[in-house]
Amino acid sequence: MKLKDIIKGIDAQVQGSAEVEVKDLQFDSRRVSQGTLFVAQPGTQVDGHDYIAKAVEAGAVAVICQHLPKDAPEATYVVVPDSSEALGLAAANFYGHPSRRLKLVGITGTNGKTTTVTLLHRLFRHLGRHAGLISTIVNKIDEEELPAGHTTPDALELNQLLCRMVEAGCEYCFMEVSSHAVVQRRIAGLEFAGALFSNITHDHLDFHKTMQAYIAAKKGFFDTLPASAWALVNVDDKNGRVMVQNTRAAVKTYALRQAADFHGKIIEEGFDGMLLGIGNDEVWCRLVGRFNAYNLLAIYGAAVLSGVPQAEALRQLSLLEPAPGRFQYVSGRGITAIVDYAHTPDALQNVLDTIRDLRRPTQQIITVVGCGGDRDKTKRPEMARIAKRLSDKLVLTSDNPRTEQPDAILDDMEAGLDAEQLSHTVRITDRRQAIRTACLMAREGDIILVAGKGHEKYQEVNGVRSHFDDVEELEKELGVNS
Repeated sequence: MKLKDIIKGIDAQVQGSAEVEVKDLQFDSRRVSQGTLFVAQPGTQVDGHDYIAKAVEAGAVAVICQHLPKDAPEATYVVVPDSSEALGLAAANFYGHPSRRLKLVGITGTNGKTTTVTLLHRLFRHLGRHAGLISTIVNKIDEEELPAGHTTPDALELNQLLCRMVEAGCEYCFMEVSSHAVVQRRIAGLEFAGALFSNITHDHLDFHKTMQAYIAAKKGFFDTLPASAWALVNVDDKNGRVMVQNTRAAVKTYALRQAADFHGKIIEEGFDGMLLGIGNDEVWCRLVGRFNAYNLLAIYGAAVLSGVPQAEALRQLSLLEPAPGRFQYVSGRGITAIVDYAHTPDALQNVLDTIRDLRRPTQQIITVVGCGGDRDKTKRPEMARIAKRLSDKLVLTSDNPRTEQPDAILDDMEAGLDAEQLSHTVRITDRRQAIRTACLMAREGDIILVAGKGHEKYQEVNGVRSHFDDVEELEKELGVNS
């Protein structure tokens, strides 16, 4: 493919020949081979501009960059204002704009992204449609599973994935769109058929610094939607209407507390599911909690807006089961344990509020929770306060410490508790021991919540990932399958 075709639509100044033939596109100099177009991106840790010479030496015939390097080696240079955006646009051109050849639906928000895209994918697969999935847990082409890294992959991987989906005959793709991906221009060049907004609560301030910047990042997704797309937003969240203030897309709304295009209400609820009213219809769903009622409304609305008849969309809702690690049950010795990915203050409160609404007066709630390392520290004391206020017993422990000292993270969490609360809180750094202790503390009928890691099957300590699965640990301690 000629360079001129790959950079079509990109604001660029070309130094050299745009007729040069390009065989590959890369932003990692270690993956460059003969005939590659190398994209030099400034990053948080390293700057790709420092590796231009290495890339040319390895065979790069052209380089996209924001500024020319000193003593630039011989190659064609494409100078752009933003090389991260240029990467997305170039990748879309290089792979033949795969997002235009299927219906790409993205969801953004603090909580609910993974559940929503996972269940949308499942719903459309139940309907016999070919569909792709890009999520925190896993990427899928129909039922073929591919490993997932970031919540939203880089622009190059995204277009590669979408291209594979198109080649496999996928008509739809449902993907999570993180605020990081918007700011880092990972979705540049993609054309969305639909977009959803779930909610915004306290998270990722280590990256965005302020809530205003976090909200602006989410809004940036809707600002770029084409007029042919639809935008479905939760208007019970005060930021729902903010998201679509400048969008060209057709705006639709969903809500539990106010009038909306897709309005719902919880009629009955138990640990095994809820009876949900949607408009004039009722449907029994296997998901639990007000937060899941919002997820189900979003799924229903997205399905209808994507062409599924309302009656069929309702029938499919009744067949859906929770995504892995989202209010997932483990039961043994007369004790109910719940594993949930809740790793933000709002998500933790939602899960605990749901458990409190459903429990009997004699049932104790024992919560095991930690906070991840190298992430937003300001939410740690708040997480501990919420867990203590809404639980009968609290065990603070490690999540994924990453490169931080686990005890320093726990110190931050304990800072949210007063002396009286601390005297009734157990602190166990080792997560396995913390789960074991919670199981020993529990009486028959009690409820244990293990929060924070959900679907993850690893724990990352000092940059090293080791196998760890909250569900497995609970099953072992509660004698399940033994």
